[in-house]
Amino acid sequence: MQTIRTSEELALARSNLEGRLALVPTMGALHAGHMALVAEARKRADTVVATIFVNPKQFGANEDLSRYPRREAEDAKMLDYAGCDLLWVPSLADIYPPGFATTIHVAGVSERWEGEARPGHFDGVATIVARLLLRVRPDLALFGEKDFQQLAVIRRMVSDLSLPVEVASVPTVREADGLALSSRNAYLSPQQREQAVAIPNALEGARAAILSGTNVEDVLEEARASLLDRGFSHVDYFALVDSATLEPVRRPQGEMRLIAAAVIGTTRLIDNLAV
Repeated sequence: MQTIRTSEELALARSNLEGRLALVPTMGALHAGHMALVAEARKRADTVVATIFVNPKQFGANEDLSRYPRREAEDAKMLDYAGCDLLWVPSLADIYPPGFATTIHVAGVSERWEGEARPGHFDGVATIVARLLLRVRPDLALFGEKDFQQLAVIRRMVSDLSLPVEVASVPTVREADGLALSSRNAYLSPQQREQAVAIPNALEGARAAILSGTNVEDVLEEARASLLDRGFSHVDYFALVDSATLEPVRRPQGEMRLIAAAVIGTTRLIDNLAV
């Protein structure tokens, strides 16, 4: 695997790549979920490019940018072993040079849920993903379904801007007990890690109840209460939404997602499940 760090190196490397190219954008602190993206990319493309960039524009003022895990050497070994061909690790100045003044805002699908809990987050996501897509110029870009709203925002942006790239999703990778893999799981104490499984359990229980015909609002209220009972200090949302628009669904219809975000200790966890 070749590792590059500058735009000049990227341009040269990109000119030498042939065939179908897949991009796997990451912020590092890689785990099996990221490796699933690389594995899917290998199936669907001739060349796989990964990026590692901890994007400051998607962190809020009181969020964990400074303590976000950074372990480039370990991440590079994982990517190399997984069959990645090229790793781009750009600097902050390379992505956001002096005078950079453009922000991409995707209205509608970005405004509820994570958009309300983390103002400006999706502007940062859309801006960095657009930058990476325009620099790498992949045929295919892969994103995990764990960040389901992020996936919807990126799909909307790519469609609206007519970017010549296919956006593909890969199902959430989970621990044996059901907890979704996340770089932020490393922040959990042993007790919090045990309690955190309440999120996937609540999602599974809610899905079963909704499909059995139980009133949606009653199901969601019970699920929120169950998380608080299990040690979560706050539930930002636990909702049933339309998979395409992310608008709330009061009665089961079409393709839906249960989405949840809750805080345990100092760690905020998100998860979702198809219905």
